[in-house]
Amino acid sequence: MEHTYQYAWIIPFVPLPVPIAIGVGLLLVPTATKNLRRVWAFPSVFLLSIVMIFSGDLAIRQINGSPIYQYVWSWTINNDFSLEFGHLIDPLTSIMSILITTVGIMVLIYSDNYMSHDQGYLRFFAYMSFFNASMLGLVTSSNLIQIYIFWELVGMCSYLLIGFWFTRPIAANACQKAFVTNRVGDFGLLLGILGLYWITGSFEFRDLFEIVNHLIDNNGVNSLFLTLCASLLFVGAVAKSAQFPLHVWLPDAMEGPTPISALIHAATMVAAGIFLVARLLPLFTIIPYTLNLISLVGIITVLLGATLALAQRDIKRSLAYSTMSQLGYTMLALGMGSYRAALFHLITHAYSKALLFLGSGSIIHSMEPIVGYSPDKSQNMALMGGLTKYVPITKFAFLLGTLSLCGIPPLACFWSKDEILNDSWLYSPIFAIIACFTAGLTAFYMFRMYLLTFEGNLNVHFQNYSGKKNSSFYSISIWGKKGTKTIKKKSLFSKMNMNKNERTPLCSKKTYPIDGNVRNMMQPFITITNFANKETSLYPHESDNTMLLSLLVLVLLTSFVGYIGIPFDQEGGWFDILSKWLSPSINLLHKNSNNSLDWYEFLTNAIFSVSIASFGIFIASLLYRPVYSSFQNLDLINSFVKVVPNRILWDKIINVIYNWSYNRGYIDAFYTTTLTRGIRGLAEITHFVDRQVIDGITNGVGVMSFFIGEWIKYVGGGRISSYIFLYLFYVAMFLLISNFFINF
Repeated sequence: MEHTYQYAWIIPFVPLPVPIAIGVGLLLVPTATKNLRRVWAFPSVFLLSIVMIFSGDLAIRQINGSPIYQYVWSWTINNDFSLEFGHLIDPLTSIMSILITTVGIMVLIYSDNYMSHDQGYLRFFAYMSFFNASMLGLVTSSNLIQIYIFWELVGMCSYLLIGFWFTRPIAANACQKAFVTNRVGDFGLLLGILGLYWITGSFEFRDLFEIVNHLIDNNGVNSLFLTLCASLLFVGAVAKSAQFPLHVWLPDAMEGPTPISALIHAATMVAAGIFLVARLLPLFTIIPYTLNLISLVGIITVLLGATLALAQRDIKRSLAYSTMSQLGYTMLALGMGSYRAALFHLITHAYSKALLFLGSGSIIHSMEPIVGYSPDKSQNMALMGGLTKYVPITKFAFLLGTLSLCGIPPLACFWSKDEILNDSWLYSPIFAIIACFTAGLTAFYMFRMYLLTFEGNLNVHFQNYSGKKNSSFYSISIWGKKGTKTIKKKSLFSKMNMNKNERTPLCSKKTYPIDGNVRNMMQPFITITNFANKETSLYPHESDNTMLLSLLVLVLLTSFVGYIGIPFDQEGGWFDILSKWLSPSINLLHKNSNNSLDWYEFLTNAIFSVSIASFGIFIASLLYRPVYSSFQNLDLINSFVKVVPNRILWDKIINVIYNWSYNRGYIDAFYTTTLTRGIRGLAEITHFVDRQVIDGITNGVGVMSFFIGEWIKYVGGGRISSYIFLYLFYVAMFLLISNFFINF
């Protein structure tokens, strides 16, 4: 065991050979590297699989009762200052390592086909491998400085991937927005780390916990300053995990490729903030008011994310707000001190959300040849519908992920969300009511998404187009630099009844040519069943085998991963694998695992939570179930509205809710008005003062000196008598003025 733990330091370095080899290959032998670009997917998956096996072995050892292991070595020593690096292996590390590697492997396999037609294929896999390596380094870090280093590396990789198609202005803006927003959190995290070091003189976790606890018991530290430092640490987690009010970057991050969205939302960037709070929870527990702040931010994020997802049309943005809301549940559980429930929901949500995002990518992949390659069209749920018979496997996977996130048993998220709801009743009835209400909203907007995408008939925009097209569709990247070529054939959307802005394709009517090496490796988008021929159907089609493989594996994980938290009877006592796995951490938090199980209480709570989810699904089915090939069941809505006592008031309420959700709660507009325009206005004022006032004074002195010199030039006439007269005149005036002030 000791031998295995000592070599755990290699975990973050195993995926690094791929980005290094790709970078060296592109510098030294670019042609050969590009020709063999599809080869790089295999080492990426293989190396991450090695890390997954190693992490699984560590997890099994933790379940079997192995103690927490930490190994450090000194990096620099100077007088009283010592900076150490190392690795920490505990249940939290093993959980996060398994999440990162399993989701990462599925995303890499999926991406091999999804990105195969993109010229940035090599760069994509280099970024992905470095992203995984950075996140693995973060979760194995043994101190705050080491965490901060990998924290910044994770952020850097996320910015590169969000802005992967940076020639698109909207993607470049999204990248900048994520960067600026996370700068706020990262600066707060850095200040919190430095403040804690000033108090304790250490960056190591165990030293921090023990020293702070000792100082609080002996009144050796200012509680206000300590609370401020803890709050600054939490600010870093708020930005990284997209919690209110620093959540605004997350929906815009959908401008990156869909596999990136799956990785960011499931197991890497947004999970980093949850990991940091979970790692520092023993510290937050002993600092006054910190847990209250965490739970308050969590419950606000839970409700806000759910309400903002209600009316979104973009399928990926709707899932992004769903991620925000579900991470709010996890943060709420951490604030309540429910360490086990929080990590349980982090696990179940990661697999369910990865399934949903990869499923949405499969939908987008199948829709792009029909509607064009603009995200405004291929991701717009209003332009979908009736996809069931065209993408049955994707539909099954997406439905399963939807039911899991809604909290329907026996799928994964039911077990974890039900536990959080139960704990919330013990913590605060108000928080519990909000959490239960949001559970109903979650079921509503998730089933709304499912119904708009898959149910009903094929959207009316596509019904006028049948038959097949001679040329194959390709997912052409916008990365070409050899010029442009006008597409003569009009886009299918040019005939649709849409406004001018909505008809504008992503790259107008031009596409960038790609070189022959890339074109030779391209294959047309064809389904694996009905459309496997040389021509491409004008109807949506199922994705390729490698993409479906990732979906099916995630279906299995979503179906069965929740069972690790189900208690089993063994030798007269109840236990579950997750509690046994987390027992060292639970003991560290001074909490005892509850091994008893009251089946009556469990069934009562389960019936209550499932009833809430079922009600949300029923309302979504009532409003969005296709009838008579319409987008919504308007007849049912109108008949329902007629029985409302005050119909005008009801209409106003519906409009307010819709506008609130569709306009992102007006939070982005508020930030734009107050921060962006405010800072720009302040910069303009500063520029005016600099150019007109400061430069004006300097330039004025110069101009005055010039005119005074010109005037003095004409005073000098070359007569000594005139000079003596002026001198005596000035002396006399000086004496008179001096005498006046002296006498006064």
